[in-house]
Amino acid sequence: MTKPAGTDAHDYKAVLGRFCTGVTVITSLDEGEPVGFTCQAFTALSMEPPLVLLCPQKTSTTWPRIRRAGRLAVNMLSDRQRETGRRFARTGVDRFSGVEWHPSPSGMPLLPGTLAWLECHVVEEIDAGDHTIVVASVDDLATGQAGHPLLFFQGRFLDYDLKEAVSA
Repeated sequence: MTKPAGTDAHDYKAVLGRFCTGVTVITSLDEGEPVGFTCQAFTALSMEPPLVLLCPQKTSTTWPRIRRAGRLAVNMLSDRQRETGRRFARTGVDRFSGVEWHPSPSGMPLLPGTLAWLECHVVEEIDAGDHTIVVASVDDLATGQAGHPLLFFQGRFLDYDLKEAVSA
């Protein structure tokens, strides 16, 4: 694959940063230990069968642990969960240290205060540049607390109160 003439990484980020995305935390259990990472590259893929798509970076050290488990939970963050989004985006730390969670029906870690959650199993992985496209089949789901979604726009979390982006 080649990139279009006249584009560079800075321009690419500037243009795609103008597309607002929701923020999720993907969680699982690896040998009984909860693991997870912040993921904004997430979307619904199919209604029948119910499939979702997520795209972890190939440099992720967490994705191989979730892949090994074969099961995952998608925690859809609310605008009150900025710190959770930040925490699970950090590298080189125990993201679950001091974090409350409860098990989904099949035991996947669910974070409190989310707008909704999905419990899935991985059905396919596709190599795509510096990310992996993961297709997952939805096994269970539920809505959570009412509220606004945590949104990511122009490299920052969107602040509903200020109507502007605030630093992630």
